[in-house]
Amino acid sequence: MTENTGISYVKGDATAPQGKGVKVIAHICNDLGGWGKGFVLALSRRWPEPEAAYRRWHRERARNDFGLGAAQFVQVGERLWVANVVGQRGMGTGSKGVPVRYEAIDAGLGRVAARAAELGASVHMPRIGCGLAGGKWSRVEPLITERLTRHGIPVTVYDR
Repeated sequence: MTENTGISYVKGDATAPQGKGVKVIAHICNDLGGWGKGFVLALSRRWPEPEAAYRRWHRERARNDFGLGAAQFVQVGERLWVANVVGQRGMGTGSKGVPVRYEAIDAGLGRVAARAAELGASVHMPRIGCGLAGGKWSRVEPLITERLTRHGIPVTVYDR
């Protein structure tokens, strides 16, 4: 555990969260409806529901809150939820730089914090926004601290 952040870092698989109680697995999605690379593949190998829910959420976006900073909660077990957080604009690095959007991750983590508090849940994640989204952990970690651990929500980050 990093003393100043309250985040526990463990080696392991974020799709198999450790510990007792209700858990929310948080991860970052793009705003294009694409699901096919990175951590989402590990989620889909374990449960079909998060991908199906995300694709439906995107398809019906004219009638819902889909967009940067939004979060969708999909129950995959009796005490287990997956949070699809829209925190990247597009896919891949192009002329506009990396797809990560820190303000969207921040807003999405606020929604994750509210749901985790409601459920009495701990939050589990890979290093969100730092894989294909191209973000820097030094920018993401303080958002997690501010939105979650400062409010007493336990967070575990998994490194493979």
